Amino acid sequence: MTVGDLIDALSAFDRDTTARLAINPFHPLAHRMGSVTQSVDEHGRPVVYIAESPEAEQFPLPPAVAVVLTWQGPVEAPPRRRRGATGSDNGQ
Repeated sequence: MTVGDLIDALSAFDRDTTARLAINPFHPLAHRMGSVTQSVDEHGRPVVYIAESPEAEQFPLPPAVAVVLTWQGPVEAPPRRRRGATGSDNGQ
């Protein structure tokens, strides 16, 4: 993804909307974004890095987001079984 691709993707959203990074499909978390800086990669090409916030606060990624990112399939709750009565009436 290029900076232009990112700008194009983000331009569909309100500028005041909170942005977070979704990280690690095997333990999905959302991270607050912090600073943005530029450097070069191993081939001398420019690369822009988006850093995690200094507060390093992480949030559970909503399951619906993990589904949209194809990190997990849709999950339905298992069917509920009717439970029997508990306790004893001591023969009464």
